[in-house]
Amino acid sequence: MDTILQINGLNKNFGGVKAIDSFNLQLEKGKIHGLIGPNGAGKTTIFNTITGIYKPDAGEIRFKGKDVTGLKPFQVAQLGVGRTFQNIRLFATLNVMENVLIASNLDITYNMLDSFLRLPKYKKEEKALREKAMELLKIVGLQDLVDAQANSLPYGHQRKLEIARAVALNPSLLLLDEPAAGMNKEESVELVEFIKEIKERFDLTVLMIEHHMDVVAGLCDHVTVLNFGKTIASGRLDEVKNNKMVVEAYLGEEK
Repeated sequence: MDTILQINGLNKNFGGVKAIDSFNLQLEKGKIHGLIGPNGAGKTTIFNTITGIYKPDAGEIRFKGKDVTGLKPFQVAQLGVGRTFQNIRLFATLNVMENVLIASNLDITYNMLDSFLRLPKYKKEEKALREKAMELLKIVGLQDLVDAQANSLPYGHQRKLEIARAVALNPSLLLLDEPAAGMNKEESVELVEFIKEIKERFDLTVLMIEHHMDVVAGLCDHVTVLNFGKTIASGRLDEVKNNKMVVEAYLGEEK
């Protein structure tokens, strides 16, 4: 299978703290890969480095064979990497439709004059963007809430809106940072089916940070376990969950 994301020898330091320590990853197209580990293990720092929020101190990140190490966040997004955040980052005072439309703007080809004069090209593309946004909102079950202010939505709906906004970027790689955070068991089960659906519908590859092991078990083909920025185990969940180092670091107990 094709490798969509290749990370070699990635390092990121904050002062004297090694947040990422010689991290390697090979992610095959169409797979769901989980990053797990205790808080502070470096998982979100890896996401921030992939997406250009942080510049690594060493190492290489290749996306679809292209070296994207140190690119700016908008450049990484344009290449086809979408993401969500551990703490939901919606445009809180905008409505549901507007949140998705903002992300869809990468599809725009009209210029300022087209927009100012409302020329046919502008009208055609705006209509197409709204249709695309509505289709995404139907998929996430928010089609009846298009005019609702984002911060008025229940927590689970906000998570779905954030994912819809990420998918609106037309990514081929989707980074999900703790998508089940704050959800109860029933909501987590629903989330698993939802992620499966959008993965298949949009032909996505997914790299996911998650603490809910039922969500990881329901979705991930492969997992990497981190502790203090360093990989301590990698493989299928059933292979790593009984690893002594994983049990001690992640579960906080000895086996």
